[in-house]
Amino acid sequence: MKKSCALLTLLILFTASMSAQNRAAHTELDKMIKQGMKDWQIPGLSVVVIKDGQTVFKKAYGVKDIHTGAPVDEQTLFAMASTTKAFIAMSMGMLIDRGLMEWDDPVRDHLPSFRLSDAYITEDARIKDLLTHNLGIGNADMIWYLDSASTRETINRFSLAGKAYPLRGGFAYQNLMYAIAGEVIGKVSGQPWEEFVEQNIFKPLNMDRSVTSPSGIQDLGNHTTPHVDDRLAGVITLPILYFDQVGAAGAMWSCADDMETYLKFLLNGGIYQDDTLLSAATFDDLFKPQVIITDSEFYPTQQLTQPHWKTYGLGWFQHDYRGEKLDFHTGSIDGLVAITGIMFSKDLAVYVFANLDHAELRHAILYKALDLYGFDKNDRDWHREIFDLYQGFEKQGQKRLEMTDSSRVMNTRPSLSLEDYSGTYVNEMYGKIRIEVERDHLIVHFNNVKTVKAVHWHFDTFRTLHDPMLESLMLNFQLDPSGGILKLIALNEEFMKQ
Repeated sequence: MKKSCALLTLLILFTASMSAQNRAAHTELDKMIKQGMKDWQIPGLSVVVIKDGQTVFKKAYGVKDIHTGAPVDEQTLFAMASTTKAFIAMSMGMLIDRGLMEWDDPVRDHLPSFRLSDAYITEDARIKDLLTHNLGIGNADMIWYLDSASTRETINRFSLAGKAYPLRGGFAYQNLMYAIAGEVIGKVSGQPWEEFVEQNIFKPLNMDRSVTSPSGIQDLGNHTTPHVDDRLAGVITLPILYFDQVGAAGAMWSCADDMETYLKFLLNGGIYQDDTLLSAATFDDLFKPQVIITDSEFYPTQQLTQPHWKTYGLGWFQHDYRGEKLDFHTGSIDGLVAITGIMFSKDLAVYVFANLDHAELRHAILYKALDLYGFDKNDRDWHREIFDLYQGFEKQGQKRLEMTDSSRVMNTRPSLSLEDYSGTYVNEMYGKIRIEVERDHLIVHFNNVKTVKAVHWHFDTFRTLHDPMLESLMLNFQLDPSGGILKLIALNEEFMKQ
């Protein structure tokens, strides 16, 4: 009896101690987030932290839209962006569990229309290769970012992107390979990847506030608005970017409540309640390192985390932190960001949403949560370190612009009148650029999807202005022997004048 009482007393003391630690951790994380939001000028944000199967931190901050002032809550929808990729890898794993394909199957066995610019890579590409960013083709995100063509047409254009390194001999982040993976899921399962995810992941996990496309957020309501910190105008809103043609790479939206369930499911090894969504072997495959990543190919935050090794799994970046393996992924799309991280050895997972472009406070939240809840440490000011690091990058970027400025040949004039530069220019991979004249500058329309202003730089070169993705893009017009416009050089490609 005495022994039982002693054990009960120890249990009560241990529980009280853990509760006190969690309260202290909650206070520290909350304090850092509030200060970080002020310094980064982030309108809205939500965070969830899971430890030992329990939610130890879940909180929403700020507003959905600076104009309406409507508050963010735990059900407010944000863009998952590239954290979507883990769901595509998981969906492929489910098809493998059903015996419908294997990781090492040639892609063309399941998607005969698949082709890339290199014939050898086309034939040898395996299902797993679609998820690991190392097939040898260079990044070609402007194909989808600057156009609204169908998924099939976008993938067809991607087949023109050149080989950048040997098959499985490098690493180039590649959203379009995930779009192809989505097509494979559709072909093998007999239903679009969106329906497959909804029925096989969202539904069993009761993620009823998650959607596979931005178009779905209107019906659910309570969604955030993208924002960007414009150098001239301050924080302003942006339109929501719709990019269903590569949706499998990052089009999903969700909320803190649904991510709470999702993270618990992951920490439980692919099992939700009594429902096994993925076999143990296949679940482990998702988190096995597949590709070694070099310093030049990793996120800048590594300057602070100082990992000894860096890899990519199937939809997950990976590195060591305080001697433990961290699986994580960021997500970024115009005006919206996310980050998620899982440390299985500590039974700990984190998810962060924010509605400001490049709100890198997300990194500080991830590592602060790992320190507080995983290592019981509070020895680094992660917000200040991250803020100073990325402010330094911004200054470096400004210096690069100044260096570009120094290469400008001053006091030159265009060879022709501005009106002569107007017209339509066509490239097989990137589509059309239509140029109009407005007063003393050009208005550049990319496939009627993206419009930017361009001003004269020097000779027959113009430079775009004030766009998060197209800032300082050089447009170089080349003349034919008779003095007329022959073509436009942009995005390292030739656009022929129609």
